[in-house]
Amino acid sequence: MPSVLITGAGRGIGRATAVKLAAAGWDVIAGVRDAAAAPAPAAGSAGSITPVVLDITSAQDVAALGDRVPARLDGLVNNAGIVVGGPVEALALDDLRRQLEVNVVAQVAVTQALLPRLRAARGRIVLVSSVSGRVGTPFTGAYNASKFAIEAIGDALRVELRPWGIAVSLIEPGAIDTAIWRDALETADRVEGAMAPAHHALYRTQIEGLRRAVRRTQRQASPPDGVAAAIHHALTAPRPRARYVVGPDAWVQLALRTLLPTRGFDAAIARLTGGR
Repeated sequence: MPSVLITGAGRGIGRATAVKLAAAGWDVIAGVRDAAAAPAPAAGSAGSITPVVLDITSAQDVAALGDRVPARLDGLVNNAGIVVGGPVEALALDDLRRQLEVNVVAQVAVTQALLPRLRAARGRIVLVSSVSGRVGTPFTGAYNASKFAIEAIGDALRVELRPWGIAVSLIEPGAIDTAIWRDALETADRVEGAMAPAHHALYRTQIEGLRRAVRRTQRQASPPDGVAAAIHHALTAPRPRARYVVGPDAWVQLALRTLLPTRGFDAAIARLTGGR
């Protein structure tokens, strides 16, 4: 059966993808930070799920993947990631570095480590990006930067790896009903609590507007199954797409970003988030 490594498989998109691929007959290697969080295959699955403790920012864990994955690997799903929120002016630089380390540098490290195995199998690479990798929004500048970077890396890899038939696809979800969005208001509380009083006073109106926007988005978030289906297609289709946009809100954002002039788009986003 084909084999695939999924990072961040303990919850959300990674977990849904692991279960879907196992049901479809894949041998899933589920990268998780805690083995107890690894998903189990659904009843009647034709494939399997094998947990592997993996902190993608640990050079030791990444180096050990050579002993934990097959010599031929049919797929790699770079899904693990974090969100650092807050206005750019108030970002702690260590938090910004952490955002880029997890969402960009570690993704490249895992890909580099496994490329010989993917090349041997003419496998495929899937990078879980976001609509936030194509549309920048206030208070998510650090996250946007990491996803814009992943978009660029995916585009470069797609061309670089053509000689070996290794397809590279970017997955661009909108708001998905996972812990990141369910806990978004609590995350906003932590971000606000860490802000200096001067920054809090400056951005108070935008923070209130952002909370209203988060509540609306939480009600409209799409289930992770749609993202898992897009990843499955990217791994199995004869001609996988370069990009998969998932979720109605993602399509709306991309349409508005394309149709509106920059000044008009900025004004619309500012109104939604309480800015002037």
